[in-house]
Amino acid sequence: MLRLLLPPNLAAAATRDAIAVRVELDLSVPPPPELLAGLAVLQRIGVKPQPISLVPLKRRQLAEVVQALKGQPVFFWLNQPNVPMAWSGERLSDVADHLIEAPAAPPKPLATPAPVKSPPRKAIAGKPASVDGSEHFLAIALPGRESPLHLELWELLKAHGFVLEPSNGKFWLRDRHKTLNFLARHWDALRDHFHAEFSENFQRNTAAIRMAEATATATESGDGYDLALGLSAGAAPEAAIAGAIATSRSYVADGSTVYLIRPEQVATLQRTHQALAGSPEAPGGLRRTHRISRARVAEAEEIVVAMAPHFQPPGTWRQRSEALRHLERLTPAPVPADLERRLRPYQKLGVAWLWFLLNQGLGGILADEMGLGKTLQALALLSARISSSSRPLRPSLVVCPASLMENWRREAARFAQNLRTLVHHGSERQLAGPTLAVTDLVITSYGTLARDDELFAAAEFDLIIADEAQHLKNRRTQAARSLRLLRGAGRFLLTGTPLENALDDLRSLFEFLMPGYLSAVPPGTRPADRAWYDERLRRQAAPYILRRTKAAVAPELPAKIEQVIHCEFSGEQAALYRRVQQTAASEVQKLADNGASDARLRLAMFTELLRLRQVCCDPRLLPGAADSKAESAKLEAFRELLDEIVDEGHRVLVFSQFTSLLELLRTELEREGVTVCQLDGSMSPRARQAEVDRFAADASIPVLLISLKAGGTGLNLTAADTVVHYDPWWNPAAEAQATDRAHRIGQTRVVTSYRLICAGTVEEKVLALQESKRALLADVFEASEEAAGRFTLTELRDLLT
Repeated sequence: MLRLLLPPNLAAAATRDAIAVRVELDLSVPPPPELLAGLAVLQRIGVKPQPISLVPLKRRQLAEVVQALKGQPVFFWLNQPNVPMAWSGERLSDVADHLIEAPAAPPKPLATPAPVKSPPRKAIAGKPASVDGSEHFLAIALPGRESPLHLELWELLKAHGFVLEPSNGKFWLRDRHKTLNFLARHWDALRDHFHAEFSENFQRNTAAIRMAEATATATESGDGYDLALGLSAGAAPEAAIAGAIATSRSYVADGSTVYLIRPEQVATLQRTHQALAGSPEAPGGLRRTHRISRARVAEAEEIVVAMAPHFQPPGTWRQRSEALRHLERLTPAPVPADLERRLRPYQKLGVAWLWFLLNQGLGGILADEMGLGKTLQALALLSARISSSSRPLRPSLVVCPASLMENWRREAARFAQNLRTLVHHGSERQLAGPTLAVTDLVITSYGTLARDDELFAAAEFDLIIADEAQHLKNRRTQAARSLRLLRGAGRFLLTGTPLENALDDLRSLFEFLMPGYLSAVPPGTRPADRAWYDERLRRQAAPYILRRTKAAVAPELPAKIEQVIHCEFSGEQAALYRRVQQTAASEVQKLADNGASDARLRLAMFTELLRLRQVCCDPRLLPGAADSKAESAKLEAFRELLDEIVDEGHRVLVFSQFTSLLELLRTELEREGVTVCQLDGSMSPRARQAEVDRFAADASIPVLLISLKAGGTGLNLTAADTVVHYDPWWNPAAEAQATDRAHRIGQTRVVTSYRLICAGTVEEKVLALQESKRALLADVFEASEEAAGRFTLTELRDLLT
């Protein structure tokens, strides 16, 4: 399912640190485990999950990919796409030697660029080009006329003043200045592109010619590094090199040795200075020293290595950089053993990444795709922090949408029992010194944070974690401003929304995450320069964003992920639920006092249970309450969930037993510009099939709303890979059958199933029942005599109270 096709001119491309690799990926089948490490590396260096990609890789990047795919028959030459490259032990034959990094010692001056064995010339038939001469003249013979390079080389030579000598058929250049300038600009091209043969006479006459080389030296200073960049030509003074460049002379002498100065090398040095200075208009010059903070180490190394492949930074620099580039080398976080056993391998890697950033005084964005356990990884980090500390710590803070607070509280109670947790929300807000002294984790909402911003700003926290970070993309919101005021030892963001192209969002997120790390785009920046700043932002942000998709970690996942999202009522909806509950109890008691039969009591209880379930779903479902203004906790949680689903490009089936609820959802979604399809029991079989076909054929439609009666059986909906059960079906078998509309033969992706449950209600009581009791509830809400016979009055009263 994975093929990497390498260029035939790999040797030459490796020296330029620009290797064009064709990546072919079969997305229709899950990747086998032995390819996961390689796929993870490809994803981290920017290869998108698409069938065919052509990506330029640096030598070290390709070496990392080869190491991750050691022994796998996935490498091919581009001109031999059907023959896998052979492995010799752990080395990839004909490739490994070209990917070897330079030794740690400072490099010596480069030897004369000697001719190398040309790549296969299948495309270049006939006589090759040849080069003779010295530093004073050149005599070049064109390749045969049948060669596609014949005309190209002829035009190049004519443009540089070469003159054809009819007597020998060679093009001559008899001028030392022009000869050295031509060699500085085109020696590599003669060898690598035109595949010219260099005569022994030429090699002997040019033995004293060297190439000037870029130099980079980093020294640790305080909490950062001083990085000096320049150009070296033996012992030639910098003024001599600068003078040569200023007068369009691409060479300089150091005694009897001539150093060639390649114009593209000078241009690369200039771009490197600009990139490190943070401005496309920064002055260049030959030698400058840049101040590099610890946060910029990974970004700076990528920039510098492109210019100076032999760059040897200090040990602390290399440690920080390699940890961010090679996640598999990270030291595991000290997560408590019982929680560590629950983590999947990719989750352990995520926690190790967060732990490393924390210990380096840095922040990060955990941007795993929805369903991969970002909350669990964050709790593991918090648990590791508490369990490994030898001294009392300040409490940590989690800020999330109000609809997710109950979920955070329950997940903490389930997975991180060592955390003493406080929920600061609603009328019972108690963020005070005595309370904080006995608290490890405070959970609050963005709305509460904004209302109590002065209270939160006065407190000091250990770690600050902001969930659903897309809420901060507008830096001008009160929530974003309040979050930036918080004080903490470590800052992290969680989001399932892809961030690669949301550049303005990234700037806002990093204002909280690592204040001052990203420089603002100067006012009045020209559109032509805007792209430069955008690319710089991507490069700076990349080391601090960790995103794994379900496709990348599929072998570590079950075929179906099931998750319960607990929704917490707002004050108004909670009060409504209590009123309906009290009225139900009163009505039932009145019937009992009047001597009603058991059958009538059961029927009355069924009716009241129905009303309680309607309040849970949406207060507008109650009879006569279509215009109710009471908020729906489920609707808010569903919006949060759907935003993430749509942003990630997933498609979702939404099930409910209430057709009227589906109509409400359809109205809400279409008002927000979301296109939906809908199936319900009132539709004819032909109409239902037409709607199924429309959903399957149009990938731009993200949502299919389905009622219980319309979607119970006979549907194959593998175009979706996410299922939301808006209200519980009580019968686990029936609910599983609905989920299997998406999770069935033909589905190639991991299916994620969510159940929305209102906390502290009849819905939660049903989930708490034993499986035998849950099975009895399969038909209870149909209020049939058969269903009535399955429950005692006591059991029904337990559900109502």
